[in-house]
Amino acid sequence: MAETFALPTIIEKEMRALIKYGYYASIDEAVKDAFRTLLNAKPNLKTVAAIELYKEGAVSLGKAAEIAGVTTVEFKDILADRGIMREVSSRSVEELEKGVELIKRLR
Repeated sequence: MAETFALPTIIEKEMRALIKYGYYASIDEAVKDAFRTLLNAKPNLKTVAAIELYKEGAVSLGKAAEIAGVTTVEFKDILADRGIMREVSSRSVEELEKGVELIKRLR
């Protein structure tokens, strides 16, 4: 999902100067570094992003915890503290029966 955006002129000039002097290979690289720096400076933003991605179904609980920089148990607590319900899926009866049959055959 590539999205384009316009930078303020002075920021674009500053970025191009950094590229010219070899600090970055491209504007993309500079923007990625700036975003990583922002997330490191404001760790709460990682948590907010992880929650939104999890709520949208874009990432699993484990991946969301990783993004937030916490354990899965801690991330579950964060969701509970914010009143966010977790969706827990289970296997269908048919899938469970197939699993039981497979186990019986392997014995």
